[in-house]
Amino acid sequence: MYRLKYDPGVEAVHDALPPEASEQLSITLAAACHDPLGATQPYGDVEDDVMRMAVTEHVFAVLLLGHTLNTVTVLQINYLG
Repeated sequence: MYRLKYDPGVEAVHDALPPEASEQLSITLAAACHDPLGATQPYGDVEDDVMRMAVTEHVFAVLLLGHTLNTVTVLQINYLG
């Protein structure tokens, strides 16, 4: 299992999301901690196992997977409304 990490500014964005969007993101991030590659999508044009995205109906988050230390770091959260 991977450990979830946040930059403090990004965590504040998650905390400011509407309740439904926040809950969906939390569930998706929990799934990413259990299965980082299976629960996420590639980020950008290059398929790799380091830069990934967690996508919900209203939010997408850019993630950095640290396979050596088993971490999922949330780098950015975008609310789509």
